[in-house]
Amino acid sequence: MTTDAPRRVLGPFAAASVVVGMVVGAGIFRSASLVAANLQNDVLVLVAWALGGLFALCGALVYAELASAFPHPGGDYRFLKLAYGPLVGFLFAWSRFAVIFSASAAMLAFVAADYVAELVSLSGAARGGVAAAAIVGLTALNLAGVKRSTRGQIVLVSADVVALLVLGVAAVSLITAGTPPLTPTAPPQPFAAAAFGQAMVFVMLAFGGFNDAATLSAEVRRPRDMTLALVGGMGLVTALYLLANWAYLVGLGGAGLANSAAPAAQLMQLAFGAAGKAAMVVFVGIAALAIVNALVIVGGRTLFAVAADEPALGRLAAWDERAGVPRRAIWVQCVVSLALVAWGSASTGFAQMVDFLSPVFWLFLSLTGPALIILRRRLPDAERPFPVPLYPLVPLIFTGGCLFVLQSSLRYVGITGCAISFGMLAMGLVLRAVLKGQPQPRRDR
Repeated sequence: MTTDAPRRVLGPFAAASVVVGMVVGAGIFRSASLVAANLQNDVLVLVAWALGGLFALCGALVYAELASAFPHPGGDYRFLKLAYGPLVGFLFAWSRFAVIFSASAAMLAFVAADYVAELVSLSGAARGGVAAAAIVGLTALNLAGVKRSTRGQIVLVSADVVALLVLGVAAVSLITAGTPPLTPTAPPQPFAAAAFGQAMVFVMLAFGGFNDAATLSAEVRRPRDMTLALVGGMGLVTALYLLANWAYLVGLGGAGLANSAAPAAQLMQLAFGAAGKAAMVVFVGIAALAIVNALVIVGGRTLFAVAADEPALGRLAAWDERAGVPRRAIWVQCVVSLALVAWGSASTGFAQMVDFLSPVFWLFLSLTGPALIILRRRLPDAERPFPVPLYPLVPLIFTGGCLFVLQSSLRYVGITGCAISFGMLAMGLVLRAVLKGQPQPRRDR
C-alpha cells in the first residue's frame, strides 16, 4: 500500500536523533577558528556558541509550525510564497539553488581540502583542485543514481558525535598530563557588537540544518514529541559544540584556535600524536564530503518543486526517471559550485563562501518569523499540528536574531561582497522575467 502523506511513526527519541543528524556536520571543525579570530576572548567564544544554540532552537520551533501546517517538497518555498506572493517564493528557490546550496557545497569541499592539507602540503590552487574534484566526483555519483542508505547516514551521524566527544577526551588528557595550551593566553579583548555579530555569522553556519530539522513535524506521533525532539536534539548539539570549543581552547589556546585552519586535527596531534591527527583528518574529510553529497542530492530538488508553479522551468528541472535524479539541475549546480571554487581558491576559500552565501541566506531567513505571524492571521483556520510555543515571543526572538546576523553579515562582506551576493538574486529577477515572457508549455503532456 502507498500513501501520499508521511506516516506519524517517530517518537521523541528517534526524532531527536534525526534532529542531531541534520545539524551536526563538518562546519564545527572549521568555523570555530573564525569565531575565535573575531572575538579574541575565550569567554565570549563560549557565550557565542551558547547563544547560537538558543537562537537555533527558536528557529527550529518556528519552522516546525510552518512545515507541519504547509508541507511541500520545496519546504520554505511553499510558506514564503503563501505569505509574500509568488515572486518572493521564486527568488527564494532561485537563491537556494544558485547561491545557498552551491556555495555550501563549495564551502564544505574547502573544509575537506583544508584538512587534507594537514597531511599533504597543498598550495591554494591545489586546495581548490581537491575541492573541485570532490564536487565533480559526487556529482557524477548522483547522476549515476547512487543512493545513500539510511543506515549509512546513521553511522555517519554517530561518527560525528563520537568525534566531538573525542575532542573532549583529548582536552582532558592534556589537562591530566599538565600540557599547556599550544599558544600562550593573550589578554581578552572587550565585547564589541560588530565583532560579536561577525562571529555569530560563523556560529550559525555550524548550526545550519535547524530549519531542515523542522520537516520532521509531519512524522512525529504527537505535537508534544516534536517539542521534546527539538529541545532535546538542539540541546545536545549545543552541548557538543560547547564541548568542542572548550577542548580547542584548552589545547590550542584562543590565539592558536584563531590561527588554525584545522583545529580538530591539531588538537588530536597535540594529545595523541600523528595517529590521532590522521584519524581526525580522515573523519572530517569523509564528513564534509558526505554533506556535499547531500547538497548535490537536495539542490536540484528545489527547482523540481518550483517547476509545478513555473512550467517554463520544466526543461531545467526535468527528471531522469531511470537514474532518479533531476539531471540538468544537478549539472547546472555543479557548474555554479565549480565557478565558486575557482573564485574561492584565489582568496580565502571557506571564508569566501560564507561571505557569498550569508547575506542572501539571512535575508530569506529573516522573512520566516514574520511569515508565521502573517499566515496565522491570513489563514487562521489552517490545521497546525504543531503550534509554536510562547507565540509570538519565539518568532519575534528568531526574527530579531536573523536581522542582527543579517546586518552583521552585510557589514562583514562589504560593498563588493553584497554586490556579488545580491547580484545573483538580481539574476533571479531577470530569469523570472524571461520565463514569464516565454510561451507556457502545456501541462497535459
